Amino acid sequence: MTTSDDTTRRHERVERHATPGPRNSLAHWTTARGPLRVAINYIVVWLVRLSPSLRLKRWLLRRIGVTVGKGVSWGLEATPDVFWPELITVESDAIVGYDATILCHEFLQDEYRTGEVVVGERAMIGAGAIILPGVEIGEGARIAANSLVTRDVPTETTVAGVPAEPMGEPRSGGRD
Repeated sequence: MTTSDDTTRRHERVERHATPGPRNSLAHWTTARGPLRVAINYIVVWLVRLSPSLRLKRWLLRRIGVTVGKGVSWGLEATPDVFWPELITVESDAIVGYDATILCHEFLQDEYRTGEVVVGERAMIGAGAIILPGVEIGEGARIAANSLVTRDVPTETTVAGVPAEPMGEPRSGGRD
């Protein structure tokens, strides 16, 4: 998973949907997803973002279709996809940090795309990070704060930046 073709893997996993008509795809969002479903999801997401209770967050996330493993910690203000939350899987003991966003859709000019996001067991997503549709984050992987994850993150790998790139190997012998 460390080749330069990582972004194509994500793009191969996202489903493309043509836009009906001449306007951009966001202008047609009500044909992509029912307005009532989005409104309910939005209210539940709002509650998830504000609640300090991890147990309540997990319960609420499951009500809108997110697959949530045991012991998942979902930080304050963290946001799951409002349109397609059922495309998110967060495996056991993963951490989604403060104000992180997991997106399962992209509204573009001539199409919109949807794709599953999988966050592996014991993976960590830092504060303010954004995960794009179709991304798979491996077991024990670490996403640095404010990173934009545009491709898969292999198991036990740390990534950082915009776009997120693997960090170098840790130095031995302590601090410089």
